[in-house]
Amino acid sequence: MTVTPFPTVIILAGGLGTRIRGILGDCPKVLAPVHGRPFLDHLLHFLAAQGARRAVLCLGHLANQVTAHLAATRLPPGLTVDQVIEPAPLGTAGAVRLALARVEPGPVLIMNGDTWLDADLASFAREHQRSGATASLLCMRMPDTSRYGRVEVDDGLRVTRFVEKDPAANGPGLVSTGIVLLSAETVAALPGQSLERDVLQKLPPGAIRVEIAPGAFLDIGTPESLVQAERTIPPLDD
Repeated sequence: MTVTPFPTVIILAGGLGTRIRGILGDCPKVLAPVHGRPFLDHLLHFLAAQGARRAVLCLGHLANQVTAHLAATRLPPGLTVDQVIEPAPLGTAGAVRLALARVEPGPVLIMNGDTWLDADLASFAREHQRSGATASLLCMRMPDTSRYGRVEVDDGLRVTRFVEKDPAANGPGLVSTGIVLLSAETVAALPGQSLERDVLQKLPPGAIRVEIAPGAFLDIGTPESLVQAERTIPPLDD
């Protein structure tokens, strides 16, 4: 039996979804319809196919709708889905800390619940383990990084610094997809509220390994990207 290289995925899904509320109303982003099914269904089936055994959903705003949906939905075979609900907004690092009791031993994959990335996550996790890096971050090459901020790396694809997004500083470069693998020790010691600012940006230069993903990257947090999701995400078979 092959042991999956990332037994647990933490999915950050507690955001308010303000940019897309005009379309979804009181529907949480993770339940936004794509090919007639909630985006969350597509994401869970994708993660199960990549070898994940457990997904922990970090919920907050409109969590009751997600809980009701999961109770009425047939989950992908082999994948257990747990939920933790923030009593108040805790930030991304705070949400991860809240989920620690549900995390299995081994590297933990953390991702945003409104993100789709057509990448080989199992290979990403295996390379993370081989590298011995404290953390590994999936990035994309973009012709314009002004909307996202920029990740700067050395010749060995280790992070040298993170540059905040700046609408005036357009140009090509690497951007973070928000998908990160952390060692169990790092997860247990997460400080602060922001996973990026208080954790990743505080690690010493060279501690974070970058892998560049070649596939399609999409976040469904805007009306335009939600329309694009129908063209990017394949429909489910079941």
